[in-house]
Amino acid sequence: MDGSLPPGTVLAQAALARQLGVSTTPLREALRRLAQQGLVELDAHRDARVAPLDAAEARDLVELRQSLDPLAAGLAAARRTAEDLTEMRAALDALESLPADPSPGQLAGHRRFHAAVYTASHNRLLVQSLDGLWDKTDRYRRHALQEERTPAELARRAEEHRLLLEAVVDRDGDAATALMHRHVETSLGARAAARLADPAARR
Repeated sequence: MDGSLPPGTVLAQAALARQLGVSTTPLREALRRLAQQGLVELDAHRDARVAPLDAAEARDLVELRQSLDPLAAGLAAARRTAEDLTEMRAALDALESLPADPSPGQLAGHRRFHAAVYTASHNRLLVQSLDGLWDKTDRYRRHALQEERTPAELARRAEEHRLLLEAVVDRDGDAATALMHRHVETSLGARAAARLADPAARR
């Protein structure tokens, strides 16, 4: 998830077990779980590799988020508590623009703000769904960040975050929904989907 093992990296299980200080049995179980999440690929000979980025998966993630993130933002505007707003404000204050090679902490800060919004929906199944999508989407965000963003684009993203918080504070569900839909349409995940679908951009 932190990019230290790029997509397509072969995972030498014996060496990995030694590095982690575990036997191969729990390691294989961990790899099976990662495979169920789509983060690792296993073949019939038990070889493993980090799952490659996939244009179809990137598109699917964006399509899901275009429906679920705006839904969560609209519900957050209706249901947010004082504690939710405190967390959103703190997360926004700590938010920084993601560089080309973001650290796990920088990605976590980005996630913290969005998680604060969708957690305020107080819809447990929706929160679980978005948590799972976020794990997968981080890999595509890294891919999109290979293309430098302009200062104007970074400023727009920061303004969208600010306006989204204002809409939730004002209990303006329509505005929160519309803002989040636009935010996902122009997100790093959407940019990655476009890049992966374009053969020229992958060279």
